[in-house]
Amino acid sequence: MAVDMRILESLDQNAKLTVKELAIMLGESEESVAASIREMEEDRIICGYPTLINWDKTDRQLVTAMIEVKVTPQRGQGFDKIAERIYQFDEVDAVFLMSGGFDLCVMIHGKTLQSVAEFVSSKLSPMDSVLSTSTHFVLKKYKEHGLPLVQKIEDERMLITP
Repeated sequence: MAVDMRILESLDQNAKLTVKELAIMLGESEESVAASIREMEEDRIICGYPTLINWDKTDRQLVTAMIEVKVTPQRGQGFDKIAERIYQFDEVDAVFLMSGGFDLCVMIHGKTLQSVAEFVSSKLSPMDSVLSTSTHFVLKKYKEHGLPLVQKIEDERMLITP
């Protein structure tokens, strides 16, 4: 299990690592690393290999919103059933059960502010279990998935000493 954890930590930092590279890094055989990865994929421990893209550096227009949602949990299923209904929408990137003043946090991407508003007003808010929503738009991303998205600004002024 310690090897599995080291595989997961390595892939979390760089999903482009090959089985061969992981085996060398971990001092394990390629066969055992490949078998571990395959088993973790089957067990849904490894759920995918997404790429982090800084869309602000492209021509694609994209609006990211975090929507706080208060819901009525369903008898016998709690929040799981409503969360499942919400994450089925194509616009939804993530759904989290939260503590605090709201129950769920829904992350979505849209082409415009209006498309996000349309999603909230026509798809999310009318759902039976949804009591209220509060939408927050992301203005700028500095760090995502543990990786900085902005370059550190270097101070190019010369130091003058007496």
